[in-house]
Amino acid sequence: MGRRDRRKRRKVCEFCVNRIAVVDYKDAGRLRKFLTERGKILPRRITGNCARHQRQLTRAIKRARIMALLPFTIE
Repeated sequence: MGRRDRRKRRKVCEFCVNRIAVVDYKDAGRLRKFLTERGKILPRRITGNCARHQRQLTRAIKRARIMALLPFTIE
């Protein structure tokens, strides 16, 4: 009886809201928001991204890591 049934609002895709068609791997500041403190890529259910932009985001982060714009791990 003491428990409430709260439903969390679904997060909206930041890239769709800002009308960003392509996720750019050179924008390291924006990409960092989608990494954990350990440097792992956050999943869709946490970020609220749509499937299309999550795929682009993953590719951009991996590309930025290879280009040494983002670290593979953060210690």
